[in-house]
Amino acid sequence: MSPRRRDPGNRAVLIDVAADLIAEAGPAALTTRRIAAEAGTSTMAVYTYFGGMSGLVREIVHEGFARLQRLFDLVEPSDDPVADMALLGRAYRHNAVTNSHVFKVMFGGASLAGFALSEEDRQHGRYTLSSVQECARRCMAAGRFQPDDPMLITHGMWLGVHGTVTLEIDGYLILPYDADLCFETQLVSVMVGAGDDREAAVASVAASGERFRSAFGRTVARLPSGQPGRGAELSKARGAVADFGAAKSGVSDSTWEEADGFAARCLRRSDRRRRGA
Repeated sequence: MSPRRRDPGNRAVLIDVAADLIAEAGPAALTTRRIAAEAGTSTMAVYTYFGGMSGLVREIVHEGFARLQRLFDLVEPSDDPVADMALLGRAYRHNAVTNSHVFKVMFGGASLAGFALSEEDRQHGRYTLSSVQECARRCMAAGRFQPDDPMLITHGMWLGVHGTVTLEIDGYLILPYDADLCFETQLVSVMVGAGDDREAAVASVAASGERFRSAFGRTVARLPSGQPGRGAELSKARGAVADFGAAKSGVSDSTWEEADGFAARCLRRSDRRRRGA
């Protein structure tokens, strides 16, 4: 008898469920029994797909960076490289906020199910920096940034955006200095710090905001956030929206309708599961 074929959809749901449990109930919630119950599968699925809990936690980290890279790949170069750089920053924020449970595991470093991020695990996602590094080179070639080490500029962008987003996710940025104000200010500061003219930086950051809203805003705004009990289905809905070419301008209406429909179906399934519990 041939071995049972693995369902990649189940694998993705297991990753989302595990990450969501960590965010909502802490590391103690990460048990095979609870993951299986939330995902609607057997406890053996964790061992079938990941070899155990440690493998599952590692895959949460890898999947988080893969999602980020998919968004970065969709930021197409324009004649304004500084706006492109700001759009990469917005993609980073979008990925973090809409997948906050995965984001925290990616950078947490705490022991989870007996698994602690190794040095190799911590450095796994550095490949995502190459998109930002290339954009930094374009900014220098255009005369917008001062000549410098493009990877150092990349780290400056990473430090500024990551720090702001982490404070946002943890609820520290409140009015009058809320997350939006702080993030927009930080983007301009990073560009100016790299050598751009302040007025030009403000214009490019604003342009990136228009590009982002035209691509991301339609569907993401319709997804509810912070609703306990939505678990894997809400996470899957958010991830699906992010993967529907979210950062690409000019996405067709039919594509957005398909993304909207998928998200709505996921949320309806979650509602039915809660009512039947």
